[in-house]
Amino acid sequence: MKRYNLRRVRKHQLLLLLTGWLLMAGNLAWGQPTSVSGTLGAVGSDTMAGLVLRWGEALSARHPDINLQFQAGGSASAPTALVAGTTRLGPMSRPMTHAERQQFIDRYGYPPLELRVARDALVVVVHRHNPLDTLTLQQVDAIFSTSLACGAPHPIRRWSTLVPATDWPYGQIALHGRNLASGTHGLFQERALCDGEFRLDISEHPGSSAVIAAVGESFNAMGYAGYNHLNPMVRALRLVDESGAAVAPNERSIQQGKYPLSRDLYLYVNLPPSESLPPVEQAFLTLIFSEEGQQIVKAAGFVPLPNQLRDAQRQHP
Repeated sequence: MKRYNLRRVRKHQLLLLLTGWLLMAGNLAWGQPTSVSGTLGAVGSDTMAGLVLRWGEALSARHPDINLQFQAGGSASAPTALVAGTTRLGPMSRPMTHAERQQFIDRYGYPPLELRVARDALVVVVHRHNPLDTLTLQQVDAIFSTSLACGAPHPIRRWSTLVPATDWPYGQIALHGRNLASGTHGLFQERALCDGEFRLDISEHPGSSAVIAAVGESFNAMGYAGYNHLNPMVRALRLVDESGAAVAPNERSIQQGKYPLSRDLYLYVNLPPSESLPPVEQAFLTLIFSEEGQQIVKAAGFVPLPNQLRDAQRQHP
């Protein structure tokens, strides 16, 4: 589990921030007290670690006495920490399962507050020189699973099944993906494998950046990762939607939900009914749903929320 203390990592984060954010922070009327101090704790998604740290840096520019402490143990760690009461905030790259939600209700007597804080997508990537351009979801399932739960007639194990051998003579498809603790792993299994079983020979990695690096270094590799980790070493494939159209993952298709593996990024909050959040957490949420907060989303490689959804969630206490 990665632990981040903002006071310790701030020097290393400055290069990740645009100077304009700091200037804007002094001019925005957030409606918060002029002085807010304390520790802001969060436990959850490693996919969202960089984004949470950037939000924390911008918040600290407004409130220097706020210290962010974030434990990036994967999305599966967020419900556990929320139920245990060791955190009030749980970032997740997938929605809570029914069982996770019920455990929280059993512990506290009310459900967690679910907030959508950004848009993202799961992308299937190949080496940048690979001629493959498009896959159906049935083909994705046939490549990554053993169960063929999405209806493919047979598994796909070799590149010659997808592209002519003369164009890509590299034999077996070497697969890369995320580990079990990752929300990306669970959501890909649900959405791309129709809740089927992964192949046992998939190389699992603790982060999407490691998946991208592995695929970018191998001509015969394919992997799945988060959209925000794309780089020129790989190419994201278009996926065929329900209407038969091949849709590329880009900001517009993801924000509108047209790309088949679009997803929301979540923040779960332990907030008792009829109560307000403490000032530190309130300041954090106010930042997230501000124009600045959503520009930070974009700068981190994710996709900002549609304005209507963002504005609706700004009303939460």
